[in-house]
Amino acid sequence: MIETDPPLASTQEISAFLAEVERRAFKQAMFAVRDEAAALDVVQDAMLKLTEKYSQKPAAELPMLFQRILQNTIHDHFRRQKVRSTWTTLLSALGKGDEKDEDFDPLETLPAKSDSNATADPAAQLEQAQIVRLIEEALARLPPRQREAFLLRYWEELDVAETAAAMGCSEGSVKTHCSRAVAALASLLRAKGIAP
Repeated sequence: MIETDPPLASTQEISAFLAEVERRAFKQAMFAVRDEAAALDVVQDAMLKLTEKYSQKPAAELPMLFQRILQNTIHDHFRRQKVRSTWTTLLSALGKGDEKDEDFDPLETLPAKSDSNATADPAAQLEQAQIVRLIEEALARLPPRQREAFLLRYWEELDVAETAAAMGCSEGSVKTHCSRAVAALASLLRAKGIAP
């Protein structure tokens, strides 16, 4: 019996995959970087890297590859930000620092959207939107690695091994991060009067 390699992803399959994941990827980036423009840059960079470097991979490998690229691009963003912060601090000491609105939270500007609730009662829609906002706020408070593990496992629905590969850590670490994230989210939501 001759084993054949899985078929490579076509341009249409790559385009369809990117269209499917772009909104979730943007949310993941927003939770991580908390800046709309930076999150858009991160997602666009990740998408470009996938199409430039991995377009000759089988379509089945695209989700894992993209998650790994997205997480690495987020980490690169923070490395660049740290370098920029060092230079800004040095320039500020010389009186040349720029002022920014530190209180602005672009996460608050994202509407919770769900097409499945188009005919729902307005009061129920409002309640659901408030719960989604509280969950997003709670997610934003998690430590980065816990948030990353939680989103990959429960939002992207990757299994433990896939999440470990995407995060570059052991499966045990993924389980620990997820467990702590779930406990922290449950506690934060209970404090707001929501029973998880």
